Amino acid sequence: MDAKIRLYVDHPLGEGQSVPLDRAQAHYLFGVMRQTVGGQILLFNGRDGEWRAEIAQAGKRAGVLACVEQTRPLRMPPDLWLCFAPIKKARTDFIVEKATEMGAARIVPMQTDFTNAGRIQRDRLQAHAVEAAEQCGGTFVPQVTDLERFDRLLSGWDPARRIMFCDEALASSLAAPLLGAAGPWAIFIGPEGGFSERERGRLTASEQSVAVRLGPRILRADTAAVAALTVWQQRFGDWS
Repeated sequence: MDAKIRLYVDHPLGEGQSVPLDRAQAHYLFGVMRQTVGGQILLFNGRDGEWRAEIAQAGKRAGVLACVEQTRPLRMPPDLWLCFAPIKKARTDFIVEKATEMGAARIVPMQTDFTNAGRIQRDRLQAHAVEAAEQCGGTFVPQVTDLERFDRLLSGWDPARRIMFCDEALASSLAAPLLGAAGPWAIFIGPEGGFSERERGRLTASEQSVAVRLGPRILRADTAAVAALTVWQQRFGDWS
């Protein structure tokens, strides 16, 4: 029997391991997806790879799965962070989902001078990352951090982590060459109004920063995030 449902669980996975389901998971599997005892489910937890499991117990409010065999080992994404200024709710959700699908290892909402959103619901965004990993076949779920101020983020910055800074104010119409080698990187995406002159100056002055322009047209922040991830993955990532 083929397993067509993938489910993220916060529980150790291994041969013969029993995995209890919480109420929401039981409702999804048995109430929504109409699964029954003996059904096959694919499980992952971001640590132990992907496992095929069999439904051992099924109830309205709980259930138990039993791991049978590993179907895929854990595949870690490149050491890439996406640091972005939150925008409207649905578009912020989109950024988190696409960053997960495209292989970001960490997602950092960032408060800039022109950021419109004053706060985020981190748990909700983390849930979107989990759902995206379930859908795209990933075995790793990136952490979504709390909202962090731009200045504080840069003040504690690791000098070994380079920054791909997306700047629509650059004169060139093409992305500048990405210098250096693969390794720890971060992509910085500004808000709808772009980075302020102060922020742009600080990034430009940083030895770790490489400024790029993503083509001849000004992109929306959510589109820019996808474009920047694509550019980086093609140059340094695991797409090849």
